[in-house]
Amino acid sequence: MSDIADHGVRFGRIAAMLPVSDMAKAEAFYVDILGFTKVFENGTPVGFMILKRDAAEMHLTLQPQHKAADFNVAHLLVDDAEALFARCQGAGLRIIKGLKDKDYGLRAFVFEDPDGNRIDVGQIIERVSPQMDS
Repeated sequence: MSDIADHGVRFGRIAAMLPVSDMAKAEAFYVDILGFTKVFENGTPVGFMILKRDAAEMHLTLQPQHKAADFNVAHLLVDDAEALFARCQGAGLRIIKGLKDKDYGLRAFVFEDPDGNRIDVGQIIERVSPQMDS
């Protein structure tokens, strides 16, 4: 490690902070569709919320004038991308990139939440070695 990076501070988790224009609508989506649990909220009206599911944690922040970015804002690692893809399709979510096995070892897709935040979903899969022709 370089002297610059070796500062002696250990890092813990980092959580995605997603802007949402309607906190109740966002909470309903993440809790009812994706199965997260609300573990904290702050403000009246609620302006900040923490949601958890398994090892995943995300923070929602109320931004009434939110305009979605045209790039992925979070990456969610799951153990069954196909099942979550089907769940997203069934909920009528906009799929930005369809389910596909990537050559770097992920089965992945991208969807938009109700506020247009793009979530990149990945499942670790075994890489397939290219076959050599004889």
